[in-house]
Amino acid sequence: MSQPPSDSDSDPEDILSTSLQTLYGYAPISHSSQGRDFTYIAKTSSSGGSVVKLRIPDTQPANWALHASSVWVSSVYLADHLEDLCLGHHQSSPSENKVRVLELGAGAGLPSILIAKMIHSVQMIASDFPDDDLIRTLTDNVHNNGVSDQCRVVPYAWGAEDSSLTRELFDVIVACDTLWNSDLHPLFIDALCTLLKKTSDARIHLIAGLHTGRYTLQAFMDAARSAGLDIRNAQERKVTSGCVQREWSVSRAETENEQERRQWVVWITLAWPSERV
Repeated sequence: MSQPPSDSDSDPEDILSTSLQTLYGYAPISHSSQGRDFTYIAKTSSSGGSVVKLRIPDTQPANWALHASSVWVSSVYLADHLEDLCLGHHQSSPSENKVRVLELGAGAGLPSILIAKMIHSVQMIASDFPDDDLIRTLTDNVHNNGVSDQCRVVPYAWGAEDSSLTRELFDVIVACDTLWNSDLHPLFIDALCTLLKKTSDARIHLIAGLHTGRYTLQAFMDAARSAGLDIRNAQERKVTSGCVQREWSVSRAETENEQERRQWVVWITLAWPSERV
C-alpha cells in the first residue's frame, strides 16, 4: 500500500485528508505537496516489496496551473494495479526488443519508476511539461530510485513538434489525471495519436479521478473517438474498496455528490481501430 514517509514528516494536508477519510469516508484525491517526500510500498505479491521514494516537484510560478505538485490518487491506483496494463502481452519472446512504454504527465514519476523497477522487459520514458523545476525533480527521482538505465526523462509539451519524443513510437502510453481540463483535450489527443505505435496491440491506458465531474471525461472520450481512436474499455473502479468495478456511465452525474465521486477513478483503454493498422 502507499504510505506517507513518517508521522514526523507528514504533510499537514495529508493528516487532514486522512482524518476526513476516517471520520466521514471523504476520500482524498491527492497525497502530499510540493517539496515534501512521499514513500510508496508496492502491495502486490509479485513486487518483492518494491519501494519508491519520491520528492514531490514544484513548478515555476508561471506553470502552477499544471497541478504537478502532488501524487494523485489515480497514480497510486495505477501503481497498485500494474498487472492490468498487461505489458507482458506486448512481447512474445525474450529475444524481442523491450516493450516501449511512455507516461505522459508523469509528475513525481511514481508509475514510471515502479514499472521500471518491477518489469525488466520494459523501456520506460517518463515525460512532463518542460518546466525546469519539474523536470529536475522528476529526473532526480528516477536517479535516486536506481532506474536510470531503464527509465529516461524527456520534457514534452503536448502537441509540440520540436520534441525528441515526436521521433519515437510507443507500444503502451499511460497517463494519470490528465483529463481534468477540457481545454487541453485537443492537444492531449494529438499527442496520443502522434506517439502511439500503429499496431493492433498498441494501447493507451488513462486513469482519471472524477473531481472535475463526469461530463469532462465524457467530452474527452467523444473527442478521442472523433480523432480516430477506439474506446476499448471504460471502467469505474472504487479506490476505497478493493476490486469493486462497474461500467462507465455519465448519467451518474445526476445523482452522485462530491463525496461519492472521490471514491472512484475511471480506467479508460484506447486503441487504434482495426482498419487503421
